[in-house]
Amino acid sequence: MESFYTLSAPRYTLRWEDNMDFKGSYVALVTPFKDGKVDGESYRKLIEFHIDNGTDGILACGTTGEAATMSTEEHKAHLEITVETVNGRVPVLAGTGSNSTEEAVGLTSFAKKAGCDAALVVTPYYNKPTPEGQYRHFSRIASEVDIPIMLYNVPGRTGTCMLPETIARLSAVDNIVAVKEASGSVQQVMDILSRCDITVMSGDDAQTLPFMSVGASGVVSVVANIVPGKMRDLVELCASGDMEGARKLHYEILGLCGAMFIETNPLPVKTSMSMMGLIEKEWRLPLCEMLPQNEDKLRKVLEQYGMI
Repeated sequence: MESFYTLSAPRYTLRWEDNMDFKGSYVALVTPFKDGKVDGESYRKLIEFHIDNGTDGILACGTTGEAATMSTEEHKAHLEITVETVNGRVPVLAGTGSNSTEEAVGLTSFAKKAGCDAALVVTPYYNKPTPEGQYRHFSRIASEVDIPIMLYNVPGRTGTCMLPETIARLSAVDNIVAVKEASGSVQQVMDILSRCDITVMSGDDAQTLPFMSVGASGVVSVVANIVPGKMRDLVELCASGDMEGARKLHYEILGLCGAMFIETNPLPVKTSMSMMGLIEKEWRLPLCEMLPQNEDKLRKVLEQYGMI
């Protein structure tokens, strides 16, 4: 592990043992880098920041965590350090998807062995499988690894959208229990929930309120990296039925949610965190710094919110 991280971590000793009931605000946690390596010290501080601020769960090795630029060895080490640092205090959701079914099986199997509580598995990208291919991909992973699985539908990244019918069909598989829905469509969420009782989590911060109003259970959030308490409060207000309070908070942070996508995620959120002094401003190619004019826009938004 030391070859990939700038600081080693204590050994994992506890385990989150509640039933895997996805709800609340999960953060799609960024991966801080320093001199080309994962900055383990900053990463652990971020985890503590989220636990202190009431974040309900940690997603490691997601899109926001730049898993696509990690080697397999780094990916596995990153999951281990997440489990060790969280130490059973909240659920750990591991990004284990791939456009190769065999690779996804291998990463998901490792996530279970490492002590992760569940796996987030994205729709295969680039090869654009048919609905039948999607069904066989996900059901194969679920049959090989006995771990709760959250499907991840993000057509803007993968080039294909999972049909509600496919998601409903997959919901009959025992350990496929949730879907992170990032299609941006309320109709998609309604079509899913009208067909099955799978848990839906919003994959788009700005859609959290609309999605929860029709039955979603929470969010896997980018903006929670910088405002974890507000995102947690929004989800709790929605879940408690206080829609007036939820609408007020929704519009309060809406501009901030939009600012996180001025350029490709996670460029704006990591730039924001750098401005806030939380991490170094570093990515891996092919990601690079924001255009100066867009970084200026982002800075102005953060200043308006009193965050810098």
